[in-house]
Amino acid sequence: MVTKQLPSSFQFEAIFNEAAIGILVTNASFEILISNYFADRLFGFEHNELIGKNISILIPNHLKDRHHGHLNHLNSSPISRPMGIGLDLKAKRKDESLFPIEISLSHFKENEQIYYIAFVSDVTLKRQVEMELILKNQEVNQLNETLEEEVKIRTQALQNTLEKLEKNTHELEISLQKEIELGDLKTRFVSMASHEFRTPLTAILSSATLIEKYHKETDQEKRLNHINRIKSSVSNLTEILEEFLSVGKLEDGKVELHLSTIQIEPFLENISTELGALRKTGQQINIDFSGLPTCISDSSILRNILLNGLSNALKFSEKDVKLNAVSTIESLEINIIDQGVGIGQEDQKHLFERFFRGGNVNVIQGTGLGLHLIDRYIELLGGKVQIISELNKGTVLNFIIPFKNHKND
Repeated sequence: MVTKQLPSSFQFEAIFNEAAIGILVTNASFEILISNYFADRLFGFEHNELIGKNISILIPNHLKDRHHGHLNHLNSSPISRPMGIGLDLKAKRKDESLFPIEISLSHFKENEQIYYIAFVSDVTLKRQVEMELILKNQEVNQLNETLEEEVKIRTQALQNTLEKLEKNTHELEISLQKEIELGDLKTRFVSMASHEFRTPLTAILSSATLIEKYHKETDQEKRLNHINRIKSSVSNLTEILEEFLSVGKLEDGKVELHLSTIQIEPFLENISTELGALRKTGQQINIDFSGLPTCISDSSILRNILLNGLSNALKFSEKDVKLNAVSTIESLEINIIDQGVGIGQEDQKHLFERFFRGGNVNVIQGTGLGLHLIDRYIELLGGKVQIISELNKGTVLNFIIPFKNHKND
């Protein structure tokens, strides 16, 4: 196979004239010596119309001064620069319109003369694509930010929903627990009430039936005994109902404080006297009081606390009960001490619950409300209560009631 060789001049002209890029050749004065067809069309000139003109004809008017400095520097230090090294360049067409270009510069010497070659590309489409890409990227970034914000909002909404669900679940659990406790309370109340009411009602019915049989004058003493028995049973029923009513008032927040000056020692003595009917044979309440003689508190509430505490001590003990009281300018501290059946460790955590009764006292009459009332009354007065007890050794009921005011007599 024989390859035909083209004349070198023909090869140069073909490459130069048919290149798909603008090519300009200038001398050291930057006068255009040669331009190819593509360069002519690129700048809007007729073929060979650029020859002899200075390269500055293609420079935008507002950049000519700056560009003149660049050309002088280029003459003193000729360089070759690849296409588009980070430059944002514009060129001017014959009709004065501007368009973005990229230029690759090169130079050569011949006969001691320097010449420059410029390869020029119109990058209008490239810049449009780049700008569209930038806008698309901005749009994508904006969409990402919007999506992230939407995700945050949805996540927060989901979190809020979960929190509400957890809260509702917790409230339902509490309500269910309250329903269970209420059902348990109702059961215990019915059981307690049927037992506590049955005894005095049976006594009343029995005594009333027997009274009908005593017609003779000589039976007067027997009639009086049964009448007193009826009165005692009615009084017992009244006390039980009072306890129920007190619990209801406390639960509904209907108990109000009525402060007054209390002579402490006489007050304690009167309560001891009131409990005379509950004392077993030979049983006493020994009062030991010290401190300031008066205080300001709610006498009715303090009376209910002491009556419940002392009646429990008398009920669950065969021996004497001690009532120790110390009054200061700040508070009244009372200890009710018995040597009775005591309270087991397992039962102690339930002592202040409504209708709760220790496992070792089921055979002894009671509503299971005494300690619950004491706890609520002391809470109402802003005080604290605690119980120290041991099975078969006795119980100490201790409470401290603070005072806001105090008088010395």
